[in-house]
Amino acid sequence: MLDLDLHLPAIVAGDHGAFSAWVAGAESTVRDSLRSFAASVDVEAVLQETLLRAWQVAGRVRPDGRGNTLLRYAVRAARNLAVSETRRTRRELPSLDEDGFDQLLAALADEGPSPPDPLLRQVIQLCLKLLPAKPSEALRARLAAQGGEPDQAIAARLGVKLNTLLQNFTRARRMLAECLKGRGIVLEEELP
Repeated sequence: MLDLDLHLPAIVAGDHGAFSAWVAGAESTVRDSLRSFAASVDVEAVLQETLLRAWQVAGRVRPDGRGNTLLRYAVRAARNLAVSETRRTRRELPSLDEDGFDQLLAALADEGPSPPDPLLRQVIQLCLKLLPAKPSEALRARLAAQGGEPDQAIAARLGVKLNTLLQNFTRARRMLAECLKGRGIVLEEELP
C-alpha cells in the first residue's frame, strides 16, 4: 500500500481534492478493520464518522516517520467508535483480536512507497515534456507547492486567475493521463 501521508500537507491546507484522494486510498482499509463489528454496529455510520474525524484532526496529526500516520489514526478511531457504539447499544462486543489489530497497524506503518520504476519515470518525463506550455506550468507549479500552498497563491504567483490555473491543471492531468495510456500505462484511478 502506498503511504497516504503524501496527501497530508495538502489536506492540512484544506485541499478537498487531496482529502478525496486520501479517502480513496484509505476507505477500504478502514472498512476492513471494522469487519468484526458488522453484526454489532452500523459499519457505514462508523466509517463516515471516522472519515469526518480524520478530516477534522488532520492538522494535528504529526507524521512519525513510519508511514500512513493519518490512516493509522483513522483505523484506531474507527475501532474505538465501533467499541463505544457497541457498548452504547448494549450489544455483545465481538472478540477483539488485539494481536491482529496491532499487526494491521504495524503493517500500515511499515509499508512505504514502492521503489520508483526507472522506465515509468522516463515515460512520465517524456509525457510532461509533451504538455503545452500553460498546462505544464500549472501542473509544475502545483507539484512544486507540494500541497503547502493554496491554489489562490499559486495563481497569483503565476499571474493568472484562479479559474485559469484550475482549468490548465485539469487539462494537464487529462493530457498526461492520455499520454501515459498511449504508452501502455493505465492509471488505476480515473482522473476527471
